[in-house]
Amino acid sequence: MAETFEELIELGGTADVSGWDFAWLDGRATEERPAWGYAGLLAERLATASASLDIQTGGGEVLAQAHTFPPVAVATESWPPNVAKATALLHPRGVAVVADQDEPPLPFADGAFDLVTSRHPASIHWEEIARVLRPGGVYFAQHVGPASVFELIEFFLGPQPEARRGRDPERETAGARAAGLEIADLRTARLRIEIRDVAAVVYLLRKVIWWVPGFTVEKYRDRLRDLHELIQAEGPFVAHSTRHLIEARKA
Repeated sequence: MAETFEELIELGGTADVSGWDFAWLDGRATEERPAWGYAGLLAERLATASASLDIQTGGGEVLAQAHTFPPVAVATESWPPNVAKATALLHPRGVAVVADQDEPPLPFADGAFDLVTSRHPASIHWEEIARVLRPGGVYFAQHVGPASVFELIEFFLGPQPEARRGRDPERETAGARAAGLEIADLRTARLRIEIRDVAAVVYLLRKVIWWVPGFTVEKYRDRLRDLHELIQAEGPFVAHSTRHLIEARKA
């Protein structure tokens, strides 16, 4: 494994960041997973659904872990490299991938699905989710919670007090109720992340582009060097992710 700052920057800056698979980080960063096991719970629900929609599917990696899909199965994604990756992964499994800009309206008829799912959506449009669900249909998702990985974000951007208040699970469930959905389950988790080198940092900030908007190695080289030296002196950089599991039913 490369050890110098410049070698690590080069590694993180040239790694493929398409899709939503973080296997490249093996040996460079670790993150605890929520105890509930979203992929397994998702697979159980897909096995009994008749028509499903996965919103913002990324490269389709999580959805593809399911063994069985309903007769009608659709996924949406906005980023062209992920659309291509999800298409290659999901089409052979019978899941149609639709390029969509993640903004209302969803390109589907009212009441088209009995199951709508999403893992880590960047935006949640409750009225559209409720619209495309059939009566009795379920929205089942794992969302990113408040102030997730803000130790790293604020290392680069400084204090972000307003942003820390976003993605609150109570606010999100209030939005779901306002759209006519009933909350059947809500679980939360705070999880430890350890980042072992600056290559992982560069990779993450190139991939999760909303953490540090406009990130480039050139723009943040000095701060990256500071972080590299901190890791060298003190060991892994520790941050915490937050997650919540939501199950909401249309009355």
